[in-house]
Amino acid sequence: MTTLENRPNTALLVVDVQSGVVETAPGRDAVVANVGSLVEQARREQIPVVWVQHSDEHLARGTDDWRIVPELSPDNSEPLIEKNYGDAFEDTTLETVLSGLGVGRLVVVGAQTDACIRSTLHGAFAREYDATLVSDAHTTEDHTAWGRRRRTR
Repeated sequence: MTTLENRPNTALLVVDVQSGVVETAPGRDAVVANVGSLVEQARREQIPVVWVQHSDEHLARGTDDWRIVPELSPDNSEPLIEKNYGDAFEDTTLETVLSGLGVGRLVVVGAQTDACIRSTLHGAFAREYDATLVSDAHTTEDHTAWGRRRRTR
């Protein structure tokens, strides 16, 4: 159940699964495969898939690093939101797209967990969306060079 009135639908929100973003991410291949499986499942169940693609001075629009990873193929009928800030709602058409689809629930996957995913989830909660982060379908870059210890399981 969604808290947004007249917005009963769910969408899969695929955030920044771009070559230059996930290139060095721990578990990259498994995460990309899990995202791909969720995209295919959403399509089979006629759940909208909304893609988000980041660009900035370090991730230039049109470059190979900017492109969605080759393992994933956005369909031409699926919305693609271009963004320049961490929060995919900030200064984009995402809210308009989701409203038009009657979406009040988001299933969120992608990268980077500690930056754009976190910011987008915060943006969703602030706008009263029900949002779920899929535990095995998000990742971030390796931060061990900056003092972060790797978790062992």
